[in-house]
Amino acid sequence: MDLGHLIPRSFKGNLRTAVRGEGVYIYDEDGNAYMDGCCGALLSSIGHGVKEIADAIHQQLLTMEFAHPSRWNNKVSVEAAEEITSLTQEGLDYVWLVSGGSEAIESAMKIARQYFVERDGDGSGKYVMIARWNSYHGSTVGTMGLAGSMGRRRTFAPLFMEGPKIQAHYCYRCPHNLKYPECNVACARALEGEILRIGPASVAAFFAEPIVGSTVGALHPPKEYWPIVREICSKYDVLLVADEIMTGMGRSGKPFCTQHWNVTPDIICSAKALAGGYSPVGAMIVKKEIAETIRDGSGAFQHGHTYNGNPVTAAAVTATIRYMKKNNVFENAAAMGARFDEKIPALNEIPIVGEVRGIGMMRGIEIVADRKTKAPFSPSVKAAALVTEECMKRGLVVYPGTGQIGGVAGDQFLFAPPLVATKEEMDMMTDRLEAGLKAAAEALKGKG
Repeated sequence: MDLGHLIPRSFKGNLRTAVRGEGVYIYDEDGNAYMDGCCGALLSSIGHGVKEIADAIHQQLLTMEFAHPSRWNNKVSVEAAEEITSLTQEGLDYVWLVSGGSEAIESAMKIARQYFVERDGDGSGKYVMIARWNSYHGSTVGTMGLAGSMGRRRTFAPLFMEGPKIQAHYCYRCPHNLKYPECNVACARALEGEILRIGPASVAAFFAEPIVGSTVGALHPPKEYWPIVREICSKYDVLLVADEIMTGMGRSGKPFCTQHWNVTPDIICSAKALAGGYSPVGAMIVKKEIAETIRDGSGAFQHGHTYNGNPVTAAAVTATIRYMKKNNVFENAAAMGARFDEKIPALNEIPIVGEVRGIGMMRGIEIVADRKTKAPFSPSVKAAALVTEECMKRGLVVYPGTGQIGGVAGDQFLFAPPLVATKEEMDMMTDRLEAGLKAAAEALKGKG
């Protein structure tokens, strides 16, 4: 396809051209059908071409497509906020609507700082934001400085205001060289050490994905991890920010992933599936105390974008959540996740599969050259890309990733089907996944 004047994600890529989506399928310009085994980037969770969502957007476009948020409120955004908070843990009562995940994280960074200034006065020293290595929180300069995805950082690092980072919970390749459970979840307790090193009076927030997404491939934590982190943040007056941009909206089998551990963050950032892929969207959801401290202080969050609370996007959010509730999408995600569990033993027999991980409908598969030593393939082999292409040949789209080992090596990918997939569709996707992995294993023989 001639892209004309368009700057693509890659000038060197040879991508197929998508022309239509329907249900769990995407069609290319030659009429080939592909099962969307990663929901684009974990956002098209209710499938493509859902008429109810399109109708809601169409009606809003005809009613009022835009009203600038500095001069107008709109009822559509109020309605969307109500639907979002109906899914969150108790106390997460206020919503800030934006256009994407990066904006949601930037908003959380700013409100964390402003909250402490409003609470404690202009002299508040709480400004440091801690995150983790092998994390992705966005593509703006602010969010990239916060996060720890080395491959994405190198070129732009001179522009960053760097934040401190701790190691993530990577049990398959423990950065502390320990074994669970004898490790006493050292990866979680490292947060306390970092807070004490910096000084609690300086630390404003800790940012983390409940399940690490694209940078390591559905890396889920030990069950004790999030309760320990919650306890540490509360102990030192540090805001806990859960980046649920990938994990939220039912991906794990619950509306928000932190609900699996009965943990309530101070802030949740959501995006992607919040509008089912039908409109660019992001949301910051904050505890009542944070929002009302600002309300009763200066009276305004010192931040904003032109498309804050856009009515068309808000209509898409409301329609998507109501569709998910009406059609028991969260329950189906949990059931299909359990169905995938039945496939794991067969996947573990494939020579290049090092680990299958994740929960619900968010799964990661790490590719290795040697299962015994866990040695990765050389980056020059491009193993993740090869697996992706073999799956594509069989009509399945997956989400590849690289560089999770020291920022330079390692291959993995995400398998995250639409949450509305039927048993038959789920079985077809897992069969194609298995076939693609087996073909890749053959192609990778002797290429370690």
